[in-house]
Amino acid sequence: MDEIVAHARRDHPDEACGVIAGPEGSDRPERFIPMLNAARSPTFYEFDSGDLLRLYRDMDARDEVPVVIYHSHTATEAYPSRTDISYASEPEAHYVLVSTREPDTTEFRSYRIVDGVVTEEQVEVVETYMFAHTGADDVPDHG
Repeated sequence: MDEIVAHARRDHPDEACGVIAGPEGSDRPERFIPMLNAARSPTFYEFDSGDLLRLYRDMDARDEVPVVIYHSHTATEAYPSRTDISYASEPEAHYVLVSTREPDTTEFRSYRIVDGVVTEEQVEVVETYMFAHTGADDVPDHG
């Protein structure tokens, strides 16, 4: 969370964007990957197509998926715009938005966006994931 907010503040007044990758099937955000906003715009973000291709090849090689896809809004609330919703193409991802419109306050929210439907979800920040062995599967214990 701190790294996402720092990236958003650093790129302000342009929107910042990036991904947090995690092991496939785990829903655990583990590897922070800040990206360049190819649009370099205060009202729109776009991943560079070459960077995005390299990112997906790298995640495939590591058996990772995009667990979190984040970007910032520089003048509006941290809620997906119509454009954000139309571009949301990872139904398993958490879409995190940060608003940097207030210099001393950060609005940090997370959503699922599936088939154009936006559902806000509670953000839970954990220091680390601890695992309890159950004999069948390793289950994360968000301790």
